Amino acid sequence: MLYRLEGIVIRSMDYGEGNKIITLCTENGAKVGVLVRGAKKPKSRHGALTQPFTYASYVFFRNTGLGTLNSGEILESHHELREDIVKAAYASYVCELLDRVLQEEETGAFWFRQLKACLSAMSEGKDPLTVTNMYEMKILQAAGYGPQLDACISCGRALEEVPIFISPRLGGVLCRSCRHFDPASLELSPKALKLLRLYAQLDLTRLGNVNISDSTKQEIKQVMRQFMDMQLGLQLKTRNFLDQLDKYDIQ
Repeated sequence: MLYRLEGIVIRSMDYGEGNKIITLCTENGAKVGVLVRGAKKPKSRHGALTQPFTYASYVFFRNTGLGTLNSGEILESHHELREDIVKAAYASYVCELLDRVLQEEETGAFWFRQLKACLSAMSEGKDPLTVTNMYEMKILQAAGYGPQLDACISCGRALEEVPIFISPRLGGVLCRSCRHFDPASLELSPKALKLLRLYAQLDLTRLGNVNISDSTKQEIKQVMRQFMDMQLGLQLKTRNFLDQLDKYDIQ
């Protein structure tokens, strides 16, 4: 059967001497594997369609399993992401994260829209850490692990006192009286809590300019890192590379 779908390359791997297999997150949200014959050859007309982060219209034959590319048209190459080591690292991370979270049989345009918006925001020069943290929030929510941020997850009371704590293990904020339920919970500044609530409510497709101090960005980064570890528990190669960039202060 012949398919024509818009998709984003979230994984690309060599196959044989001259071919590549790409994994697409398509406009209906499903993941599709497509064989691109001759993609590694210098004069291949399809080589550019296999580049990571490429957003394109793909025409391919598929009955079951792997499809075979017939033709395609690039809509956004996102070459800016591949030419900058920091942007490339964050873009690779969000693509691998989606690849690991999205099951083969799942569909839903939400996944595609959020990834497309995320990569576009990075290409436009928006802060990749902030965009990535927002994207992680969307992933957590879609997977059913979105944090409880409006009231204490233990007693349900509104958060009117400071300090406020957040427990990635329990899945939300804790008031001072309930902190003993998770002594490892993190103290959260009012600014960070306000931004986390914004991340939870805001769709990435409507993202404007967000100016955040470095200290607050690092605070949110720590919170989101622990939420991803506690709630999803994924071991991602791309995040290890991001850790290396942090280690050598390449940002």
